[in-house]
Formats: sequence, structure tokens, C-alpha cells
Amino acid sequence: MKLSILDQSVVPSGTTPDQTIRNTVELARAAESLGFHRFWLAEHHATGSFASPAPEILVSHIAAVTSSIRVGSGGVLLPNYSSMKVAETFRSLSSLSPTRIDLGIGRGGGGSDAAASSALRAGRHVVDSDDEFAARLSELLAFLSLARFPGGHPYEGIALQPQSAPPPDVWLLGASLASADLAGRFGLPYTFAHFGLPQLTRAAVNQYRSSFRSPDGRPPRVQIGISIFCAPTEKEAQYLFSSQRLFRARMRIGDLRPLPSPEEAFAGLRSLPDPLEFEEAEWPRCVVGTPDQVRETLVSIQDALNPDELIVLSSIHDPIAKLDSYRSLAEIFETTSTASRSSSVSA
Repeated sequence: MKLSILDQSVVPSGTTPDQTIRNTVELARAAESLGFHRFWLAEHHATGSFASPAPEILVSHIAAVTSSIRVGSGGVLLPNYSSMKVAETFRSLSSLSPTRIDLGIGRGGGGSDAAASSALRAGRHVVDSDDEFAARLSELLAFLSLARFPGGHPYEGIALQPQSAPPPDVWLLGASLASADLAGRFGLPYTFAHFGLPQLTRAAVNQYRSSFRSPDGRPPRVQIGISIFCAPTEKEAQYLFSSQRLFRARMRIGDLRPLPSPEEAFAGLRSLPDPLEFEEAEWPRCVVGTPDQVRETLVSIQDALNPDELIVLSSIHDPIAKLDSYRSLAEIFETTSTASRSSSVSA
């Protein structure tokens, strides 16, 4: 099972979005040396909590300062953009870094409020139905030469550049049975956000595999996105996790401040009249513990669902502790030895 990283460029309190972006780049370099398979960048708009509104820019830069790790979006929110423009952007990225670019596609909202969403779309029609999103996805795949426009389609004769670039590895991202079904029907690899809706993880994986129809004979590929906080002791791991507990509790009530430090989190959680906790599911939304405890949970997921990959995010306030958490994960699954055997990584 391959391990990858999704970095949301969460802004820690006491620092700046600029520094957060630089930390993301340094984390990508470290991820490559630790043997992680992919490094994906999230897209968030008009919020002080996240520093990455344009993942394609970071994809380009990180691909240029690394040599083997796959780099991609996790993901581009397709309803916000022209399918043709997204295809052109990722064709160009693939031309610069052949066989290393991933295009994760999502459907999430455009910003932290209605005004930001409207500004982002510049008055374009809001894609608000499953059929409309499926049509937009069909356009994207055709523009990437991974499918064909039907005869007579108004875009049929458009030839995008650069023509010779290999297409990116396209993944559909989601946290619902509908997204799992859509990925399966389109024959695309699928990433389920366990960190978003863990109660549906098993059902979504099963739905995807049962719906899967490949146009070219490729097998289904499942990636599960999970949040992990790993430290030498359980007490230390819970200490790191406290930042995420308060961060999420604030977000649920529309408070989009940066990620608090653990010290701020302990005070903040006490001050909330009813702190919002993480719902329980078959597996926890966030895996918190020692390397042995983390391994036990991930092996349980692996044995039950047999995913092809896990993609991990860790919203930890201290960048050094964040890197240490990923380093522990790499040691658990011995990704470093895998990296040392190969100078290039393919899908």
C-alpha cells in the first residue's frame, strides 16, 4: 500500500500565510526523501485559515524543486473554472514534469461565503446538480484526450496545447456515495475523504468498486484520505491533536481563525460552552497515538478495505512536530527504503 501526503497549507497562529506556503514547499522536499508516493495541495479561498488558493502554482514550483515524487492538486474545485482552462494548465504542468503530475478533481464550494464564491465564478452559472458536474467532468476528460467529445459537440474540434504532453493522472475526490458512484462510472481512480465523513468510508469504497467501469481495462484504484497525529507517546499525540480539535470546533461555527497552538487550544476548548467532538465511526476520523497505535488502525483499514493508497494530512501547529509525525509514519511502513530503490515514481 502506497502512502502519500495531502497538505492543506493550514496557517498556524503566530505565523503568516507566506511562511505557511514556504513550509509546504519544504515539507514536499522532506516527503520525497522519506519515500512518500504523492504530494498533493488543497484549494481553499478567502479564508485566513488556509494559505493555498491556487494549488496549480504550488504544483509547478514543487515539481521543479523535487525530482521523483508525484505532485498534484487535492483538488481543483472544477465548478469554479472552465474545464478547458484546467486541462490546459495541467497539460502544461505535465509537459514540464512528465509522468509526475496528478490532477485531483473536487466539487466543493468556492469560498468561505457566498460573496467569495460569486466573485470566484465571476457571474458564471453555478454547477449545483450531479448531472451538471458529470457533464463538466466529461468535458475535462475530453480536453485531456482521455475521452472523446460526442459527434457534433461544439467543442469537438478544439485542440489544446501542448499536444504531446502526457496527460496527468486524474483522480476524483469526494466524501459521499454519489461521488464514489460517479468515479466508478467514469472509470477514474477515487479518493474518499475519510477525514471528512468517516461513517461512509466502507460504503463509499464498496460503491466505487461495484460501479467501476473502465474504458481501457484498467483496474479500480482507491485512495483513502485520513488525518494522523503521531508522536512518541499517546500524551504527546493528544497534545498535538488538541489544535485540530479547537480548529474544527471553531470552523463549525464559522470562526475561520488560524490553527491554534496546543496551549491556545487547551484554553480555548475550556472556554467553549459545549466543545464539538469528533463523531465515532468504524475507524476514527483522526488517528491519534504512538507509532504502534497508528499502525494498528491503518493495518485494520488496510485489511478491511484493501485500498491502493492512503493519503495523509496532519494539521499540526509546529512544523517540526508535523514533520516528525510524517517521519514516524514513513518508518512504520518503511517508505524510505522503497524510495532508495527507485529514482522515479510512476502512477
